[in-house]
Amino acid sequence: MKPKHPSDPRRAAARAASLSRRHFLRGLGASIALPALASLRPFTALAAEPEAAARLAATATGAPLRTVFVFFPNGAIPAGWWPGRPGPDFEFSDTLRALAPFRQHLQVVGGLDHASANPGPDGPGDHARATGVFLTGVRLNKSDTDIRAGISIDQVIARHTGHLTRFPSLELTCDNVRPTSSCDFNYSCAYQYNLSWTSPTTPAAPAANPRLVFERLFGAGAPGERAANLRRHQREQRSVLDFVLDDARRLRDRLATEDRDKLEQYLTGVRSIETRIQSAERLGPPLDPAVATPAGIPADHAEYVRLMYDLLVLAFQTDSTRVATLCLAHDGDNRAFPEIGIHQAHHSLSHHVNVPERIRQVMEIDRWYVKQFAYFLQRLQEARDSDGQSLLHNSMIVYGGGTADANLHTHSNLPILLSGNGGGALTTGRYLQNVSDPLSNLFLSLADCMGVTGLDRFGDSTGRLRV
Repeated sequence: MKPKHPSDPRRAAARAASLSRRHFLRGLGASIALPALASLRPFTALAAEPEAAARLAATATGAPLRTVFVFFPNGAIPAGWWPGRPGPDFEFSDTLRALAPFRQHLQVVGGLDHASANPGPDGPGDHARATGVFLTGVRLNKSDTDIRAGISIDQVIARHTGHLTRFPSLELTCDNVRPTSSCDFNYSCAYQYNLSWTSPTTPAAPAANPRLVFERLFGAGAPGERAANLRRHQREQRSVLDFVLDDARRLRDRLATEDRDKLEQYLTGVRSIETRIQSAERLGPPLDPAVATPAGIPADHAEYVRLMYDLLVLAFQTDSTRVATLCLAHDGDNRAFPEIGIHQAHHSLSHHVNVPERIRQVMEIDRWYVKQFAYFLQRLQEARDSDGQSLLHNSMIVYGGGTADANLHTHSNLPILLSGNGGGALTTGRYLQNVSDPLSNLFLSLADCMGVTGLDRFGDSTGRLRV
């Protein structure tokens, strides 16, 4: 398929420059949340060849390509999850039935493992490993103080694509209580409560409050006020950062070597904030959605989860980021679900010891999570992208968990879905049954789709998965 953008990128860039986002917003009275418009794409995305567009996290048409990783806790009952037979004519299982309307936009991917989450010599701690290994693919250092994991695949992608958007990546969670220090059998809580890692020792802490996420994306206040409020907040941040950096420079020469190393680690985080501010200023003010700012964390858990999904849709519609993670709950989560008649805790039920009633209740929870995910896919399907396709068509969404059978604490044949069409690059509408491959193989293939170059291996990968 030929790209739908002009053949002369210089002329396209000139026209894009004359149609700034601010001009469009003023002309429309700042009344709607604009999607990424073809005529407003940066010059770099208006590549003359599809291959060049792919290198910039774009589809063959030049529309942005997004990648999302959604994590759910405590595995899934295998008998309720997997379809009966592989191939394009698979029948949706009981657990996945809510996704039937999206058959042509998803793949059920079987046979993917995370061997690094297995106990080995480390013994207990499967829940910490299930979450911490999910996007890193490496064995964690078992300690509550000496934290060592690996950079997660979302951050690998973000390093390649982050300069294209106001936020290199977006990390969200529906865990609004986050303990510190030691959690699962002396593993640091950092492993169990963080999916995203910017380095082996630094998790990217996710945001749990929808209001704060919205204000971070678009600014505080009512529609029409947010851009000015955001600029004022950035100026205040920059003033504080300048003070901190000046003070640190004066302090550095008086510190011992070990303390200088600690100070440098701290300043790395400070500089990353400064870099994000500079990037946001370079790309101009954000688009201002004509929706009310969320009040905070809803009391109803389904509303909370769906609100976080809505924020992801808004972030993609406004091209605020192209890489995101959402942790619906950490592995080992012990939430009850009284809204569907389940008053026992999820993790406790997942150790069902083959009691039929307990298995039935876990399957109800599995279906509940899938129904919320179906809501997300529906919202993406309804939203149009700059090339006329849906956001769902132009996305790649991994939905899965780091535990397979929670009753046995297994980490092989993980419950994994790959949704979205990748802008037409993915083979959808099938149940893909692999023999036994590292989940990292899938991540390596998605990084290729996002245009990441020079990545020969990731985590414990052994090759690439043909998706």
